[in-house]
Amino acid sequence: MCLVIYFFLVECLCYKYIILKPKGYYLLVNTCALLPPYRYKIFGKALTRIQSDSQVTSRIGHPITGYGQETRNRAARQRIPSKIWTDEDGVEHVEVNFLIRGPHGAGKVYSEMFKDNSDRTWKFTYLVVEIVSPQHAKTQLMLESYLPA
Repeated sequence: MCLVIYFFLVECLCYKYIILKPKGYYLLVNTCALLPPYRYKIFGKALTRIQSDSQVTSRIGHPITGYGQETRNRAARQRIPSKIWTDEDGVEHVEVNFLIRGPHGAGKVYSEMFKDNSDRTWKFTYLVVEIVSPQHAKTQLMLESYLPA
């Protein structure tokens, strides 16, 4: 017996859901849980790169955490400011800005990644970390920089 699964996409409140109907039952699956949006993927790659960098860990310590805004509101801390666009050549770009904190200081991160059309991977256009505290260690670090040919 062949099990036929009907599905269609419904867009609701900026989230995509798949409605599955196996054997007469409806099942609502949030695809954001399965495939995270670009901004969280880029945030994760940038944070991993920062956590593995010795220049950053020597200034603010280890472990390093990343978050959206400096506030007591948990939802605001989890919201990562980002901008997604496609340039005139059809290349997707994602810009992500967030805050980092370590045991000895804090900083701001400015990053942009683009999806390379040749090998379909995400590459950094730039990744800049601005150390804002402690006061004596204020500096800007350019961790990644890419200029396409």
